[in-house]
Amino acid sequence: MNWFKRSMLLGACAAAVSFTGCTPPSSGTAARASGSLALSSDDSTVFAVDTDNGVLAVINPSTQEVRQVPVGKSPVRVLVGTDDTVFVTNRGDRSVSVIRKGDTAESARIPVGVEPSGMALTFDGKTLLVVSATALDRVDEGTLTAIDTATLEKKWEVLVGEEPRAVGIIAGDRALVSLFKTGELVEVDLVKGAKVSSKTGLYEAANATRIGGTSTPTSTFRPRAMADLIVTAQGDRVFAPVVWAREDAIGRRPTSLGGYYAAGGPCNIGAVATAGIVTVDTGSAPQPQVDDLTSCFTSGTNSAEKDFPASTLASNAPGAPSIQGPTVGVLDPSGSWLMVLSRESRNIAFMPTWKREGTSIDFEKTGTSIRSVQTVQGHGADGIAITADGKRMYVYSQFDHQLEIFEGLGTGASAVITARGKISNVAPEVLSPALQEGRKLFFDARDVRMSSSSTTVACSTCHLEGREDGHVWQFPDGARQTPALAGRKLLSTAPYHWSGEFTSLDAFNVHTITERMGGSGLDSSTAAKLDAFIDQLPLPENPLRGQLAGGSTELRGQAAFEKAGCESCHTGALFTNNTNADVGTLRTNTLNPDKVTRGFNVPSLLGIGRTAPYLHDGSQLTLEERVFSNVGDRHGVTSTLSVEERTDLISYLKSL
Repeated sequence: MNWFKRSMLLGACAAAVSFTGCTPPSSGTAARASGSLALSSDDSTVFAVDTDNGVLAVINPSTQEVRQVPVGKSPVRVLVGTDDTVFVTNRGDRSVSVIRKGDTAESARIPVGVEPSGMALTFDGKTLLVVSATALDRVDEGTLTAIDTATLEKKWEVLVGEEPRAVGIIAGDRALVSLFKTGELVEVDLVKGAKVSSKTGLYEAANATRIGGTSTPTSTFRPRAMADLIVTAQGDRVFAPVVWAREDAIGRRPTSLGGYYAAGGPCNIGAVATAGIVTVDTGSAPQPQVDDLTSCFTSGTNSAEKDFPASTLASNAPGAPSIQGPTVGVLDPSGSWLMVLSRESRNIAFMPTWKREGTSIDFEKTGTSIRSVQTVQGHGADGIAITADGKRMYVYSQFDHQLEIFEGLGTGASAVITARGKISNVAPEVLSPALQEGRKLFFDARDVRMSSSSTTVACSTCHLEGREDGHVWQFPDGARQTPALAGRKLLSTAPYHWSGEFTSLDAFNVHTITERMGGSGLDSSTAAKLDAFIDQLPLPENPLRGQLAGGSTELRGQAAFEKAGCESCHTGALFTNNTNADVGTLRTNTLNPDKVTRGFNVPSLLGIGRTAPYLHDGSQLTLEERVFSNVGDRHGVTSTLSVEERTDLISYLKSL
């Protein structure tokens, strides 16, 4: 038997037998492909979506022949049905492409919501589920759409919450939907087409000791970047890759010796963000099975007591590879092994799904249940697939447009996984060399110029997808929410930082990359490439931008915007005058007393409807809260507006 099927299988089955047994029922198959990759039913064909080129690449790995099928704009995920019908979510044009087996072109394109991404097929294959980041008529909630695979008609659609990204079918005719920024899971009844619940208690379980009122000075962490759901064949257990984002104060002052993003956190938790995996047992209701991160794994953590992977993808072992940016994952055919692909650290972590011990795993010493980590050569890896016999694995790297091939060798303790080559030029390069390099830098946590080994974060760790993560960080100079970058023309909005203390982008880069992230720094030419990439990031889609343009609501809202004097600061094409202002949120800060008088940098309002929370400290959760709670007219003279005018103002802001 090969590595995937043999190594530690007996131990994994022994741990699992009391819960589900080791033989999956015929009702489903374990998730063995995810993200930008999928396999045909006989594993003879690899399907890869290339986002830059808007194509589905149909690849014969034996002959290395590549055939391209044009699909929609910015495709991100691919799924193959039991009859080898291929479905592709086109994030850039609100649609799902359908390609029948053997066809060289789309047979249909199904309209869905804004920025569709995750998909799943029900166990009987009769219904395709698609999640979209927002509905077609609002920016604060996304949708789950059910599509009849025979007729390609919509069955039903339900609102599921803010920025959903992935969906997985679970037992009992239900589905789970992940909310990308809030790190929560939503349960949906597939028979009724209705939301059952929107809170699993995940946050409370991961922070139980701290929330319980302990006086121990531990940190709290919130799961973010929940982009994938990996489901067992039975639908009884779901694994969600996440980034644990630190919520409490980071007390270490900025330093060039490693960066204060590396300041200590409990156990295997980093100061700012740590890669992790969330386990959920579905049962009659989703139940998170996670470590209490605020107790530093000190209670009930040995392998005999826990039957799920350690909740952090990190290790205390000397020389252990760093992991950051967990993006997608798969299960091996037996369901005994979980494999998580991390884009920012460019590697794959292998761990048992139902236990914490075994060959080459010493959880008690290292705090991790990961057996091994395999390096991925390509940049921007966001697709992974494993064949049904467990002998071969594929990874697709978007930024290099290449497919990497891996194989398992050996058995038992001597088993290893090895690279078996790659297929380059799956699709042509469309970015300039400068933008190519800038993008790789932005998403790379391994490049020592950008981040130290003790920090291991990338720009994208906080600026998810080049946007923002909805998180408020407790930095030494105060609470700061992650500002949005995409579509806000970085090069035209000096000064930089919430406090506006950096008048040039070079100075800002030095501070962020060296003092915060601990990198060695970039020369001016390389820094310009990173800046250029950020500057050209497109503004996230906004369904209201087209619907309200020139309409009466927008015109009334624009009039209210001007009446309240908002344009005195939020002016011009980018809706900012690039100065500092005091909108009533200044707090005395001994580290930076000058900021008390200078106020905070005026942010652009472009795309503001999808960037909650608001203000520099994230203290306003919604635009409604900001507009209706502007005490003392410190943030525009909103007291002059009627309730109707304020409502119109909010609609106008959401349309920008």
